[in-house]
Amino acid sequence: MNISGPSLAHVDRTSELYLQLTSAHQRLAKKDPTIWGPKAATEAAVRLNWVDLPENSTSLLTEISSLTQKFLSLKRVVLCGMGGSSLGPEVIALTYKKEIFIFDSTDPNYARQAIGNRLSDTLVVVSSKSGSTIETSSQRALFQDQFMQAGLSPTEHMIFVTDPASPLDVEVRAQGYSVLNADPNVGGRFSVLSAFGLLPSALIGVDIQSLVSDAHHEKERFLDQSEQILDVAYLLLTQSSQYIGFTDDGSNVPGLSDWIEQLIAESTGKEEKGRLPIATESVWLSRIGGAFSVAFATSAADLCVEGSLGGHFIFWEWVTALLGAGLAIDPFNQPNVTEAKEQTSSCLAQWNNVVPSMKPAISEGSVEIFGDGQSLKDSLATFIEDVKDGGYIAIMAYLDRIDDVKIAQLRSILSEKSARPTTFGWGPRFLHSTGQFHKGGQRNGSFLQITAETDCDYIISQRPYSLRTLFFAQAIGDNRALMKRKYPLLRLHMQNRSAGIDQIIAAAKSL
Repeated sequence: MNISGPSLAHVDRTSELYLQLTSAHQRLAKKDPTIWGPKAATEAAVRLNWVDLPENSTSLLTEISSLTQKFLSLKRVVLCGMGGSSLGPEVIALTYKKEIFIFDSTDPNYARQAIGNRLSDTLVVVSSKSGSTIETSSQRALFQDQFMQAGLSPTEHMIFVTDPASPLDVEVRAQGYSVLNADPNVGGRFSVLSAFGLLPSALIGVDIQSLVSDAHHEKERFLDQSEQILDVAYLLLTQSSQYIGFTDDGSNVPGLSDWIEQLIAESTGKEEKGRLPIATESVWLSRIGGAFSVAFATSAADLCVEGSLGGHFIFWEWVTALLGAGLAIDPFNQPNVTEAKEQTSSCLAQWNNVVPSMKPAISEGSVEIFGDGQSLKDSLATFIEDVKDGGYIAIMAYLDRIDDVKIAQLRSILSEKSARPTTFGWGPRFLHSTGQFHKGGQRNGSFLQITAETDCDYIISQRPYSLRTLFFAQAIGDNRALMKRKYPLLRLHMQNRSAGIDQIIAAAKSL
């Protein structure tokens, strides 16, 4: 990595914290599970094999090559996965300019695009450690149904990545599917250099050997000369008490900010003392609200970190583990992700596959407003005014991130209007990312949830709910989890997506 930026002048290599990080760094190289304290040791003991992936993943290359050849005739690749299982391959595809459809949603509108009109030419990769993730298991069932309805054999169009001997592994092997096993002692958000990241990447034509090799060389460098990686960890701990604005603008690693956002937010957002990473569009926007700015290309950011994609992967995983040591938290658990899952299950049980009618406080055009205010503009203004001093805004958009992508503009608009750090997440995928931080990090978030009606729906075989019902259960379930904490919360529900998005953006610009 090439490290530069004015913040490096603030590094104190004689400080107690720096010496603590140095010790943690040396112990991490030995996979010492006690780095993060006795409470974290049991979890860490079975989550540290990511440290060896730059070396050990080369053993997967022959099997991956064989699977790639087996499915060579299928040109369209769809990846069903959540969190680390999907964000890593997405960054790899963007960096190498390859096409892959990342299916990390339960929105029926987005599902329709995932299915597409080329099923005979489609290969579906289902990535799940155990197979129990509700989104991925539903996506799997959906595609199995779609292939059978089209007169195609699912076993010839689907491949699975899972832990060895997991319930999913046992089931799909018995059914004749192709399976690639991943190292079970690697957690999801640290899995990009494992089978979860490498197989989908190889299937779309990425040179995964060079990716792993770059990670290996970077690891060798920071183990031999540790100052750079320790400097970065030190700065993220001392130059910001909460917010880190990342931007990949102008870099050779598009999308890396989104991957890091999940990695750091879910790893550190607990015990009310985490670091909230914010994926932004430019260096200037990354600084709003006093955030410490990090860029991946030479720029005016507080810190610039430049290198190969494989190098970035192992570098930021290592930094994140060091952040955990500096904050004295367990970077490998995600206790509040379970809470959102429980709220979703509660909604599904109560609704009996019928999404209840919910009456808004007021309606304006295509937008229903669940919150304070006499109009859409007034509601947004009131919402911004309620943000705590030193707090942040989280925009959670349960929408189609292809057809509804325009709504992503709202992040920069509200950030500028409010002068607050502002995150943007596509629901439900953010539940496996910043969703942990929302509930486990510092208690100063204000939450804007955007939902919408769907144009279609899909029955999921052997499930007592449809995809639309699951989609709304996840949104309302998370809404309930936030309401329990009495956080500032505004939900905007759109009857017409296109018109509603235009209304919301216009109202935000007029603030």
